[in-house]
Amino acid sequence: MTFSQESPQDRIVPTDLRTEMSRSYLEYAMSVIVGRALPDARDGLKPVHRRILYAMHELGLTPDRPFRKCARVVGDVIGKYHPHGDTAVYDALVRMAQDFSMRSPLVDGHGNFGSVDNDPPAAMRYTECRLRPITTDALLRDIESETVDFGNNYDGSQQEPLVLPARVPQLLLNGSSGIAVGMATNMPPHNLGELMDGVIALINNPDLTNLELMQYIPGPDFPTGAIILGTSGIREAYTTGRGSITMRGVARIETMERRGQPDREAIIVTELPYQTNKAALIEKIAEMVNERRLEGISDIRDESDRDGMRIVIELRRDAYPRVVLNNLYKQTPLQANFGVNALALVNSEPQLLSLRQSLEVFLDFRIETITRRTRYELRKAEERDHLLQGLLIALENLDRIIAIIRGAADTPTAKQELVASYSLSEVQADAILQMQLRRLTALEAEKIHQEHDELQLKIADLQDILARRERILQIIREEAEQLKATHANPRRTVIEPADGELEDIDLIANEQAIILLTEQGYIKRMPVSVFEVQNRATRGKVGTRMKEEDGVDHFLSCNDHDSVLFFSERGVAYCLKAYQIPTGSRTSRGVPIVQLLPISHEEKITSIVPVSEFSDDEYLVMLTQKGFIKKTALAAFSNIRANGLIAISLEESDQLRWVRLARVADSIIIGSRNGMTIHFRASHEQLRPLGRPTRGVKSMALREGDELISMDILPSQIADMVASVAGDADAGDNGADAVAVEADLETAEEADLEPTNTQGPWVLVVTTGGLGKRVPIAQFRLQNRAGMGLRAIKFRQANDQLAALRIVNEQDEMMIVTNRGVIIRQAVNAISCQSRAATGVRVQRLDPDDAIAAVALVPPAVEGEEADGDAAEVEEV
Repeated sequence: MTFSQESPQDRIVPTDLRTEMSRSYLEYAMSVIVGRALPDARDGLKPVHRRILYAMHELGLTPDRPFRKCARVVGDVIGKYHPHGDTAVYDALVRMAQDFSMRSPLVDGHGNFGSVDNDPPAAMRYTECRLRPITTDALLRDIESETVDFGNNYDGSQQEPLVLPARVPQLLLNGSSGIAVGMATNMPPHNLGELMDGVIALINNPDLTNLELMQYIPGPDFPTGAIILGTSGIREAYTTGRGSITMRGVARIETMERRGQPDREAIIVTELPYQTNKAALIEKIAEMVNERRLEGISDIRDESDRDGMRIVIELRRDAYPRVVLNNLYKQTPLQANFGVNALALVNSEPQLLSLRQSLEVFLDFRIETITRRTRYELRKAEERDHLLQGLLIALENLDRIIAIIRGAADTPTAKQELVASYSLSEVQADAILQMQLRRLTALEAEKIHQEHDELQLKIADLQDILARRERILQIIREEAEQLKATHANPRRTVIEPADGELEDIDLIANEQAIILLTEQGYIKRMPVSVFEVQNRATRGKVGTRMKEEDGVDHFLSCNDHDSVLFFSERGVAYCLKAYQIPTGSRTSRGVPIVQLLPISHEEKITSIVPVSEFSDDEYLVMLTQKGFIKKTALAAFSNIRANGLIAISLEESDQLRWVRLARVADSIIIGSRNGMTIHFRASHEQLRPLGRPTRGVKSMALREGDELISMDILPSQIADMVASVAGDADAGDNGADAVAVEADLETAEEADLEPTNTQGPWVLVVTTGGLGKRVPIAQFRLQNRAGMGLRAIKFRQANDQLAALRIVNEQDEMMIVTNRGVIIRQAVNAISCQSRAATGVRVQRLDPDDAIAAVALVPPAVEGEEADGDAAEVEEV
């Protein structure tokens, strides 16, 4: 035996290392990109998903068939098409069955397929699966009609589809994610109905832009619901193929009760951002609470069940619910970003696709599949018609053909003679020879004629489809509408507008409303139209349901588009839009204000001011319990942060009580509990503007035992009128002392003064006992600040006190509320016009132990809104 003497040098091929490394790496990279990691833009599937669905199709696992073990499917996929590990195949199968991963799951799973807590699925030998209806209808239908190309599997023993004949843009429907070599893809899921609308719109108008398509496809629709903040990220992703979409979980603040009493607040999370692990989120929140990175949380628990998700985050009693929720959004996965990277394979090359490009690739593919399907159906129809034509020839020459067949020595001879005698093809001759005797009856012959005629019509129709592109587009449109009607469901993800975009205010009518806040902190908004105008001295309607120890604290009117400024006793300002305050019925209690503002249960709101516009020439006039007053530019409060803004500096034991809007030329009238009033100008000489963190100056001198009860603003023209009638005291009158006040009242009583102005405006004086009157403003002369003022009313009963002091006009309507929440709406002109010395008339009939709490004026109807009609009949409770 001899051996080859070939040297090692003869087996070495000299190669440049750089060239070899580059070639080998590119081959590996393209193999990963095309064969594993990136989806095809046509059907939106990666090879492993496509092979799983086709293997299940071959196994006959249709929605109307029984489930089959997942292990059987995985085995078929590995053995026939996908030469990789079973874990990778099973994981891909599981994901296609998870309703929290896929917007429209493609596989119907039976058994444990994991959870949103990232629990692993059961082993494949325990779980079962089959195809879902949308998969058979929208991805696998017509696959036998030569609609797509097939190629050899990994060992060349079988054929597999290179793409599925998708009828929906699956790439957008369920999204996709994958990491290749040097590139990655991350596509969000969308709503099927919206995608079909977009496809139809693009068919109808091929010139639609990406932004115009957003009218039909406004954004992603995640299977877990949640909220998308703003549309700028969506717009960027749809136009460039890349963008960042901010997702936020759905959470609300609830008041938990213990033994029937409000105990503490809790944040209830019902929806999470897409691909957020619920168990990991709860663990992270607990960890941050233990490390004191999150304050205000006392307990957290998962109460989720088969009815839905519910994460309960209990708060401490001193916590600010809105602040805690904002911190959860900022520091935990309760708010997350989805980085869109619309990379997919187009003609086996990775391309970054915009929304329009994605739909165009799908439409081009759909046109191709319908064209191929039509050609296939045309060929089958022509082949069948060709056979029928042969049978018809046989029926027309039946006796002669029977004679030829009987006279032939064998089948090939009979076939040859038939072809030669009647110019038949071999296929037609075979069909005649195989024709059964029952086909010779008259009825069967008629059926052959009928089928031939139908095939002629079908062939003509199929040829027309191939000849006219608009016919193909019409078929796509009809199929899209059918799929939408059969498989579409409502959107789950809510898209909220960001700053500078369409906001809720643009969708809400600017109607008149009243806002009511009780002493225990329950607030609600009600339309003014709930309360009809009633006669004077009637009882009114119940405006709120309160507990026995509760009472109405604040009562005001505004329009739904107004900004509502809340001022607390600590001198801190907060802001909400009026429409953000939940609407309640007349008999509802309302919601705790701590759910709307970042305040504690102990902090009390002492003043509420509605603002239509933050103009530069308006000021906020603030008055404290101890009588300190100041004015600050309204513009300083135009941008109040979520945690509030300091409005005034207070002395120890002092509280901010009243805040009103005023202009420099206006005047201020202040009333005390014992019926004293002072009227002075809001000019810079009397009240110079101060910044926010300042205390203010003295407003009014009070007798011992008296306290301030009300403040209102008189417009400049009214103040000028008072100055001209009564004489302006700014030049030196330092206000009346106590003796002068009493003398003024006695003089008025002796003279039995009648009102000097019956046209208005007036000072509306209302007492806690339900009495009221209109006093001409001219009877309240202008004085200097810090005086004792003038008496506004003579009380009938010793225990009566002043409840409200408001400036009113002839056409005004007012709403009065009692401590027990009974509200009456009545016209101002129904109340008598009397002098300062008069006792007033009955404005509201009160229940025993009830008293007037507050008075609010009904705002004028805004432009475009119809004003209330005539006063309705009295309706008493």
